[in-house]
Amino acid sequence: MTVTTIGGRTPVEFAWFVVGLLLLTAVAVLIQRRSGMGLGCQMVTGVLRAGLQLSIIAVVLRGILSVPWTVVFFVALMLTTASLTSIGRLKGLPYARQAVLIGVIAGGLAGIAAVFGLHLVDWTTQNLIAVAGILIGNAMTAATLAGRAFRESAVTRKQEVEAWFSLGATPAVAYSYIARRAARDAVIPNVDQTRATGLVTLPGAFVGALFGGASPAEAAMFQLVVLVGILLVQTVCTTAVTMVLSRNPQLVADQD
Repeated sequence: MTVTTIGGRTPVEFAWFVVGLLLLTAVAVLIQRRSGMGLGCQMVTGVLRAGLQLSIIAVVLRGILSVPWTVVFFVALMLTTASLTSIGRLKGLPYARQAVLIGVIAGGLAGIAAVFGLHLVDWTTQNLIAVAGILIGNAMTAATLAGRAFRESAVTRKQEVEAWFSLGATPAVAYSYIARRAARDAVIPNVDQTRATGLVTLPGAFVGALFGGASPAEAAMFQLVVLVGILLVQTVCTTAVTMVLSRNPQLVADQD
């Protein structure tokens, strides 16, 4: 008798899997409410949304893996979704839309091209999906962090920017220090993570490769490719984002 499985689990095992996730979510929600974080139902909706999206992606990927050329559309979808998500976090910031689109696309494609162009990872549909997902996700994070840091610094140093404008400086000059600091602040978290890898943390790519059957050495090599790729992606992305944001000929208003 054939037993139906869901994700490699029997119905009973899958039911316990769902219950376990709900319990973890409930504990996190309880702690944040007691701590007064003010997140409301964001954790619950976030988990439910992630579950739905991952379920859909699992079905979509089955189709993509059977028709490899469709991976191009999937990468385009990831770039679009990442850009829109970051843009949504930077509402009200002048030139944010253009900055994020250029930054995420340039950074994401630069990283993907470098990793596969240098043959650091074998060119397969599975590898392209995995690497693109990681790199584009980090480009999105970098764009959001750079945009937020730029806005906060531009508001804090408004008088300095205004003084530059009064002297006839171009926007690029007036915002140059702010742009450099914003790009730096956005990249630092990943630099710290890279330095701590193996001693403090075991990143997802390493653990995922182990779960996929790779040897520890192979997993370590893949993780190094990912870490270096992310550094490239975030550097390109934050540089592009802050350069475009620096084109604003006016003072940045405080959105808070």
